[in-house]
Amino acid sequence: MAKARGKFITFEGPEGSGKTTQARRLIDRLEQEGYEVLYTREPGGTPTGEAIRDILQHDKAGEPISPSAEVLLFAASRAQLVSRVILPALERGAWVVCDRFADSTTAYQGYGRGFEVEQMIAINQFAIDGAVPDITILLDVDLDEGFRRIGARHQEKSKPLDRIESEARSFHEKVRQGYLKLAERWPERFRLLDGMRDADTVSDEVWRMLQHELGV
Repeated sequence: MAKARGKFITFEGPEGSGKTTQARRLIDRLEQEGYEVLYTREPGGTPTGEAIRDILQHDKAGEPISPSAEVLLFAASRAQLVSRVILPALERGAWVVCDRFADSTTAYQGYGRGFEVEQMIAINQFAIDGAVPDITILLDVDLDEGFRRIGARHQEKSKPLDRIESEARSFHEKVRQGYLKLAERWPERFRLLDGMRDADTVSDEVWRMLQHELGV
């Protein structure tokens, strides 16, 4: 008997929303229940993707990135991640938890940068090759709280803001509103959670939601 296909869960949200923390907490709980779980992130998750991440976040190419090149670099990283990591894992029955996925490009480059949103969605559809998340958990925080968290994190690690984090406040507000529009567009997939609360409260809500909807 063939093994059931695994589940694909993505975490999305503005800067400082707690995506990475919640993704890792969910993985810990799933593994405690006996599931094989793979964590990955975007951009990145493969050697090619991590090289692209250095270009996109840390200006490793040494030159300004044009807006259209930025979009296509995200898509290239995503296509590699899907073909080499995500689809093989799902097909063998593993669960995949991804810190950002295609919706990030629509929110950041579509709503944030001003690219035509439908064009962004079409590029994403090409890149993901049918790997649509079963559930996308959108953690929403206001900008002040998000950047308070980012500032504290970078101060602790003595690291500067990356290229995206350094964008103007108006850009990040467009991103946040874009995410909320995506949640309205695909209510069957998106689950909007209040990311302003403490991490324990949010992770408990994530777990209850997955127990109800996916039977974990």
